[in-house]
Amino acid sequence: MKAAVVGVGQAGGKLAQALTEYDSRTGFDAVEGALAVNTARQDLEGLDLPTVLVGQERVAGNGVGGDNELGASVMQADAPMVLDELDGIVRSSTEAIFVAAGLGGGTGSGGAPVLARQLSRVYDAPVYVLGVLPGKDEGALYQANAGRSLKTVSREADAVLLVDNDAWREAGESVGDAYAAINERVAKRVGLLLASGEAVQGVGESVVDSSEVINTLRKGGLAVLGFADAPAAADAGENVNVITSTARKALLTGTSVPNVVDADAALVVVAGDTDRLSRKGVERARQWVQEQTGSMEVRGGDFPLDGEKLAVLVLLAGVTRNDHIQSFVDRARDAAEADAEDAPDPAAAFENDELDGLF
Repeated sequence: MKAAVVGVGQAGGKLAQALTEYDSRTGFDAVEGALAVNTARQDLEGLDLPTVLVGQERVAGNGVGGDNELGASVMQADAPMVLDELDGIVRSSTEAIFVAAGLGGGTGSGGAPVLARQLSRVYDAPVYVLGVLPGKDEGALYQANAGRSLKTVSREADAVLLVDNDAWREAGESVGDAYAAINERVAKRVGLLLASGEAVQGVGESVVDSSEVINTLRKGGLAVLGFADAPAAADAGENVNVITSTARKALLTGTSVPNVVDADAALVVVAGDTDRLSRKGVERARQWVQEQTGSMEVRGGDFPLDGEKLAVLVLLAGVTRNDHIQSFVDRARDAAEADAEDAPDPAAAFENDELDGLF
């Protein structure tokens, strides 16, 4: 799948760069171009991507301070400038546009829905948002921002591929290391998804093409991505169980939002050396995912890739709200309600008869 990637905000910019670097490193050449958009000049300086600084008249390159309403406002005002920069990045061959953003910050959560709407208006290619949810330990502002952003962007994008910050964070990682590692994990999984239909090594038995990715995501709403890999035997016949067990791991323990199984549509991609790929294993994995999701629209195929491991990627689209997603919605609602309550006036603490005012 030929794609253009736009990173909005600090998290989105770093994720866009990670995706671009992974695509270049692997030689997939699925990412045709990328752009980073931010209101904070400093966050753009460390990126090796074309960049656009928006909101200069309002915030002078200092960011929006977590205010996603301001983030939406400046993106709306400067959308023509962003679209001009994308003119050489989104090409006639581009099959999809991915907008990457952290949904808890100000620029990403406010700007991504606005940009998704503008991109859908201008381009025929589907617009997908790669949205990162804040972790449980992140502040109430981030939870409230993410809730409002997710509600809005789900309406504006063709589909929202969700990543929970807690899902792929490993125990013992520092905050900085955790975010960098999460970006790499997301880049690997989304990079493999984009590479579907862009086979660079060998010819598979039933290669997935980009239309199957697009048709799966056509269900709209929320989508999640599962991934797992395992060592493979040299003989394809010995890998039937390897593929099916790896598919189970990808769906049950490796999804970008934990414990998501029910979906309207799904796509199962098995990546590996052509001599190790088992068509029987791919079909059994597809059938198993169909049973688990309850969907009759489960596509499957392989992706030829050199290596001694087999990897299984499971894309779920039109996912239903499970306990984990509901828990996030509850946190976001509680945070928004708390924010809406009238804050006490600090000056009221000095309203007494013991002190005289100056005038």
